[in-house]
Amino acid sequence: MDFELTDEQRRLRKEIVAFARAELGRDVAEDDRTGRFPREDWNRCAEFGVLGWPVPREYGGGGLDPLTTMIALEALGYGCRDNGLVFAVNNHLWACVVHLLLHGTEEQKRRFLPPLSAGTLVGAHALSEPEAGTDILSMSTTAVRDGDGYRLHGTKCFISNGPVADVFVTFARTGDGVGTQNRLSAFVVTADMPGVVKKRELPKMGLRTTPMGVLEFDGTPVPAANLLGREGAGYQVFTSAIEWERSFMFAAQVGAMERILENSVAHANARRQFGRSIGTFQAVSHPVADMKIRLELARNLLYKVGWLKREGRMALVEATMAKIFISESLVQTAQASMDLHGARGYVADDGVERELRDALAGPIYAGTNAVQRGILAELVGVRGALSGGGGGSR
Repeated sequence: MDFELTDEQRRLRKEIVAFARAELGRDVAEDDRTGRFPREDWNRCAEFGVLGWPVPREYGGGGLDPLTTMIALEALGYGCRDNGLVFAVNNHLWACVVHLLLHGTEEQKRRFLPPLSAGTLVGAHALSEPEAGTDILSMSTTAVRDGDGYRLHGTKCFISNGPVADVFVTFARTGDGVGTQNRLSAFVVTADMPGVVKKRELPKMGLRTTPMGVLEFDGTPVPAANLLGREGAGYQVFTSAIEWERSFMFAAQVGAMERILENSVAHANARRQFGRSIGTFQAVSHPVADMKIRLELARNLLYKVGWLKREGRMALVEATMAKIFISESLVQTAQASMDLHGARGYVADDGVERELRDALAGPIYAGTNAVQRGILAELVGVRGALSGGGGGSR
């Protein structure tokens, strides 16, 4: 495997970093404080093509291959200081768009992918429920046959992009009982359908510019044409996107790690104590060295997944490792940066504390790392590794 960037990939990365630095996150401190979704920056991302990077050109996208898409998302995370905006983009792509790419009918793709790529529609994933997070087979939302379609009843929560989303890839039971895989189905539900209620927005510790909310379906009529895949295949629809969500969603975090490292190096060289720069003290320089080690290992894991998906190969083990390692490495790097900056890092002026608040969600979303470790143990041959359970809602 040769992970050296091509000339085209280097050019693209340079253009993305320049765009993100110049156009995105200008008001990130205030947007973070108020929890405002930066719609103007979202539109700028759409105009630049970000929201359609992995979508084929025939459906209005950029047609980037998987590895190039990862490189592009890494560059976006590096150049954009608004981690919440970048997370909203990733939810749009890997919790909504990818499901349509993998399972949508031709009519569904032509109906939804062009406006999703253009940013006129915002995508989200309606999966988690108050009593069903990691244990998705226990969900209680139902889709009951009604004439030529279905009626949805239930409540979904912790929906990133939910309060501003127009399209929800929604999972519901279409059979009796719980716990059986073939009783789940997936649907494309639009926010303007009768009975779709955006109940409330949930305030968060970090990633505040990605709105999160609660969604209710009160007898929502959904046409059979909006069934994603066949009836009863919802679990397969969900699991088929796991490799994409649990690796591509974290590409931007690798970019954020590089940005934090560079800021930390600059501060270590500029800040002086006891007559010399603080970077000359091992207590400062060694954590910076660890930042670099984590960055390079994270990037290698990430690019391997991108290469495997570009070659059309399975990458579940690699994607699971990438999700665990990258999310935890970002937390460690952000914490080390705060330690290095001292009181300057703790106050809100420079955004160092925001990096840490934003990073803390990574080990939780897209499947908690406790559960991911159980999955990984099973994948490498430990029988029943998942039976001990794990926690956390998606």
